[in-house]
Amino acid sequence: MSGLLEGRVAIVTGAGRGIGRAHAIELAAHGAAVVVNDYGVSLAGQRDSTPGTGESPADEVVATIEAAGGRAVANGADVADFDQAEAMVRQAIDTFGGLDVLVNNAGFVRDRMLVNTSEEEWDAVIRVHLKGHFAPLRHAGAYWRAEAKEGRQRAARVINTSSGAGLQGSVGQATYSAAKAGIAGLTLVAAQEMGRYGVTVNAIAPVARTRMTEGAFDTSAMALPEDNSPVVAWLASEEAGDVTGRVIEIDGSVITVENGWAHGPSRDAGRRWVADEVGPALRDLLAEAPAPEPVYGA
Repeated sequence: MSGLLEGRVAIVTGAGRGIGRAHAIELAAHGAAVVVNDYGVSLAGQRDSTPGTGESPADEVVATIEAAGGRAVANGADVADFDQAEAMVRQAIDTFGGLDVLVNNAGFVRDRMLVNTSEEEWDAVIRVHLKGHFAPLRHAGAYWRAEAKEGRQRAARVINTSSGAGLQGSVGQATYSAAKAGIAGLTLVAAQEMGRYGVTVNAIAPVARTRMTEGAFDTSAMALPEDNSPVVAWLASEEAGDVTGRVIEIDGSVITVENGWAHGPSRDAGRRWVADEVGPALRDLLAEAPAPEPVYGA
């Protein structure tokens, strides 16, 4: 492949399987040195391997990258653990001399209808998806800020992973949808706060046949995990320096820039609203506004 990412250092979280695995292999093929993070868990988030033993999913991905002539190292951090996320960022810097790209991908599902969701299930999914984005981003961002202040500003890139479930909602996935919507919001704020340090922050909403989607619905016509990775590779490159604060849906051969929440029709009463006036005014505004995107599964 091209040398699009030659000399760049990347972390990909949740890279032992599925979409993350495809991202890690794609980035390495374009010349990046990759920290392949995977905690080694089942679909429900249970630990099912021991990183560093040569038997974890991360170790297998590293072996695949190295067999193709690339550079990679395995990492078994729990990305939602604040200290472990910091150590993961430090591993990239110590092993490869710096960090240029963070691809936040790790996550799992515990699908339930809202009224059947337990507190433990809610906490677990929000923790891994949302805090698991925040913690690596927080520590990578601190490193990039320090580099910029020392006159060594890097062309840093963050690619987060949202979902159509987070953008339009998905029946039976209230917790997952809430986490993924939070990631989209985090992306917008981080893009604004970190741009001064040379960092762009974008998110993708990938569509793919993975173990997270298989069993939930018919996936026979869905794209493959690796169909999403070329977009990630380009967003990770120095060429993408003018693109930030965007959410991009990828569905096979189709890429779509999501518009997200935007101000629509409005009306100013010029004073405090009276409750009886709200209904007619709001109905008029709703008639002027575009219909919302349908919720998945509705």
